[in-house]
Amino acid sequence: MTELVGLDDVRAARELLAGVTRTTPLEPSRPLSAALGGPTWLKCENVQRAGSYKVRGAYVRISRLSAAERERGVVAASAGNHAQGVALAAGLVGTHATVFMPVNAPLPKVAATKGYGAQVELAGNTVDESLVAAHTYAERTGAVLIHPFDHPDVIAGQGTVALEILEQCPDVKTIITGVGGGGLISGMAVAAKALRPDVRIIGVQAAGAAAFPPSLVAGEPVRLPVFSTIADGIAVGRPGEITFNHVRKLVDEIVTVSEEDISRALLMLLERGKQVVEPAGAVGVAALLAGVVEVETPVVAVLSGGNIDPLLMMRVIEHGLAAAGRYLRVTVRCSDRPGQLASLLSQIAEHRANVVDVEHQRANPHLSLGEVEVALSVETRGVEHSDTLISALRASGYQVVFAAEA
Repeated sequence: MTELVGLDDVRAARELLAGVTRTTPLEPSRPLSAALGGPTWLKCENVQRAGSYKVRGAYVRISRLSAAERERGVVAASAGNHAQGVALAAGLVGTHATVFMPVNAPLPKVAATKGYGAQVELAGNTVDESLVAAHTYAERTGAVLIHPFDHPDVIAGQGTVALEILEQCPDVKTIITGVGGGGLISGMAVAAKALRPDVRIIGVQAAGAAAFPPSLVAGEPVRLPVFSTIADGIAVGRPGEITFNHVRKLVDEIVTVSEEDISRALLMLLERGKQVVEPAGAVGVAALLAGVVEVETPVVAVLSGGNIDPLLMMRVIEHGLAAAGRYLRVTVRCSDRPGQLASLLSQIAEHRANVVDVEHQRANPHLSLGEVEVALSVETRGVEHSDTLISALRASGYQVVFAAEA
């Protein structure tokens, strides 16, 4: 299929979604506004029903099924957000949903999908592999496959996000959002370019799962041989056929961000914005903070989802603190004599750094006789503070054999 979804399709989708989805808030971001030198807003799809924008496209697709199709049920594949969107939409429409999820899918997303009434099957290590299982199930049972991104109804539903943005921020100049398979950015680009051709649409992918850049160079969807990222919601190995066509014709730029960029963004959103956002939902903010793209303000960054595993959040916060230079892990070698550890800790305290944990080790075969190794995790106030602390320890005669941000 080469025909693009149109503005009328997105408007029709909005009518279907009336009373089903919520108009999510547009919140100002002081840190981003200061960094970019102009108004910056956050479109909070992380507080949408089921925790992400996905319910928009899923409901539009499922609500348009015939009675016979609803009787056969629907099937989907997802790492979590599309799964919850399909499960919720299926329940609202009155059909049964079976959802295939990767075996390593976050447990809260699996539990939430079941909570909305879907039957969950774990298959494959990636969404792409789960999608193969979903196709097989559809062929075997007659269930209707609800693709996570590559269908006109899904694209039209996701495009309603842009209609809301244009109403909430009429003078917007740039819209930036995360990209996995391309459904959200395709729909948003359709609506935005039809109503405001001057608005720049920028997509962001995790560097470890960026299938669009090589696909755009090749002129067709290209499958990544391997891909990995903490942003599981956009970990897609190949763009869709339909979404690729939309992105190629309507999207102005696709950029990538690192895992460290994503961690910093999540930490900033939690700390300064009071927003609980999953990694995939924060990549637009990550791109703005990292300066990997030039934007004209006012700019709107879409927080596409908030379904984050609490255990992952703990790891991401620690990683984000480390990436910001506020969490330091150092290993120090010193003489094994009474009072040496107390002296080391006192010096750290004098520099107003907070010791989180200490590991005292004598058994390392690389240590000399009478030497001990002390591994410390320390909270600092930033990169400069960390560098000052390390320099002070070395100046005092301690051998800092390893000093790195965790």
